[in-house]
Amino acid sequence: MLKSKLFLVVAAVCACWAVAACGSSSKSSSSTTAAAGSGSATSTSAATSSATSSATSSSSSSSGTPTVSVSSFNNTFTALNVLQALGKSGKGKVAAILPDTTSSTRYVEFDQPDLKKALLAAGVPSSDIIIQNAGGSDSTFYTDAQSDITNGASVILSDPEDSGTGAKVESYAKAHGVKVIDYDRLTLGGSRPYYVSFNNVTVGKLMAQGLETCVKSWGVSHPNVIFMRGDPTDNNATLFHQGSAEVLNPLFASKKWTLVATPAGTWTPTTAQSEFEQAFTAHSNANAALIPNDENGAPIITYLKSKGVKPKTFPTTGQDATLTGLQNILSGYQCGTVYKPIYQEASAAAALAVYLRAGKTPPSSLLNGTTADIDEHNKPVPSVLLHPEWVTPTNMNATIIHDNFVPAKQLCAGSYAAECKKAGISAS
Repeated sequence: MLKSKLFLVVAAVCACWAVAACGSSSKSSSSTTAAAGSGSATSTSAATSSATSSATSSSSSSSGTPTVSVSSFNNTFTALNVLQALGKSGKGKVAAILPDTTSSTRYVEFDQPDLKKALLAAGVPSSDIIIQNAGGSDSTFYTDAQSDITNGASVILSDPEDSGTGAKVESYAKAHGVKVIDYDRLTLGGSRPYYVSFNNVTVGKLMAQGLETCVKSWGVSHPNVIFMRGDPTDNNATLFHQGSAEVLNPLFASKKWTLVATPAGTWTPTTAQSEFEQAFTAHSNANAALIPNDENGAPIITYLKSKGVKPKTFPTTGQDATLTGLQNILSGYQCGTVYKPIYQEASAAAALAVYLRAGKTPPSSLLNGTTADIDEHNKPVPSVLLHPEWVTPTNMNATIIHDNFVPAKQLCAGSYAAECKKAGISAS
């Protein structure tokens, strides 16, 4: 496991289909050079997009192979129907191995069902689809991959918790003639041909920008910030932290904000709560926190409530748009959350898998960027890079509810009905 290395790599992409211009507070893409907390440089990659001028959801190449565009994906997965003939003609099974069930509810609630829906829509028979969760175990992740290959997998969608495990899986798969697609996390030092994810430095920037906006709107005159992070062995956590640091470090340097604590980092909510409590006890003047996801934030917010903290007085952040996170936003304890439409990521991964399974090269309309693998001399990895969005009560209805990511009836249950009404969200 590569637990001592700070993985500083990001694919800088601002696809025209997703945004009108780079650099806006909620739609910005990242082209970073400053590493979080170290001052060293990180490699960046130039994004390319052949899909930006496409007005149609699909077409066929000159060779007759159907194509899909990153701009065509929807939460009904119908854009993938054009691949059905290709999906039915491919050989072998498609196996997806997800990392855990605790760092985020997304893997159980969205990735697992959405990957199956996407693969089915693209013509892969149900009997050729394997979707597993390693439950946070590196050894289970590896043995799942071995078992999948033994059972006939020709393509694996791999999302390990760390690059060491991912590289081991990719080496084994390559030796057995199986293709691997890095799903959500880039495996540094890996051998995969393609990578699918959201722009993870942008995710970090959105959280920090959201915290900055919230500090102003909630009237926190001098923020004393606990700057938290995810598990440092996770490359994505490093990128989130890097993006947040690019926004927050200038505020700390100017003395407008004060950095009071930087806990070690984790994706385990109970550990995150313990780290926060230690920092809060040592720095009773703390009045804001950069928290890297909703799951870590939930027990911390419960702790703050137990300490008598009132709504809209102690800004916090998150990502993944969980039900609890969204309700904490509505009740005034969390500034916002980074929403990542998982159906887009699942669709992109399914499309890549179908092309590889059929022995075809994915079209340029699907691959809209590259990501540098710093463990392979900055080798560019062709990538599908999707755009996250910062969600607050102002745009919750137009994003989360519109996409049916969380049903309004569930979000607005009980005491949250009044807050939903204020935000223009109807539970009917």
